[in-house]
Amino acid sequence: MTSISQAIANDAKLLGINKGDTLLVHSSLRSLGKTSAEAVIKGLLTALGDEGTLVLPALSYMHCNPNNPRFDYHNTPSNVGALAEYFRTEVKGVIRSINPTHSCCALGKNADFVVSSHILDTTPCGANSPFRKVMELNGKILFLGCGTVPNTSMHAVEELSKPDYLFGDCYKYTVTDNLGNNKELNCYAHNFKGVIQRYDRLEAILINDELKKGKILSADCHLVYTPAMWERADKQYRADPHYFIDKG
Repeated sequence: MTSISQAIANDAKLLGINKGDTLLVHSSLRSLGKTSAEAVIKGLLTALGDEGTLVLPALSYMHCNPNNPRFDYHNTPSNVGALAEYFRTEVKGVIRSINPTHSCCALGKNADFVVSSHILDTTPCGANSPFRKVMELNGKILFLGCGTVPNTSMHAVEELSKPDYLFGDCYKYTVTDNLGNNKELNCYAHNFKGVIQRYDRLEAILINDELKKGKILSADCHLVYTPAMWERADKQYRADPHYFIDKG
């Protein structure tokens, strides 16, 4: 392991990432400075240890959508950054959930539990999605140099109360699994037409160790305890369904 990977592991531990954690990561690779995706993944896996699970989004809504309604486990790229795409394509043992627009990739002890049932959902971030599974495992979300706005897990919380802006139409997709088998899947789209997502407002309602801030290399980081996020955000949605959006 390189010294940079060890530094990443050390910084992650100081931030609050522990051996055995289930960790979902949103990231900006550029924010870390002069390092590689390989070094970052190795550092995070070192921090999590053999009993941990690393999860990265592999969202593909720019590539799989009503204009191109085909999702392929192996060949549909993600559109959420270099670190996520490196993890999906280059790291041995990584497995991917099957969802046309909001799949995730995972590696580690609980990877199969996190990703295997996503295909059962008819929404992007439903009860069987990796975003829900990370919460059920008492996991954490790391925002690695990207701020807290790109918080896909908040869509999963939104799906509990279904605010009026959330869902668009339902579309039929053809999905191809890791063995090459095809299946037709009906899935609702998220809408967000005319609204601006403001998931950074979550920071105002989390308390104590539910949200930690620090550095990994040169990246400003936020670490969120997922069960607390779900509880507090769901309560906030039910009190004010538009709390986490602005009108666009």
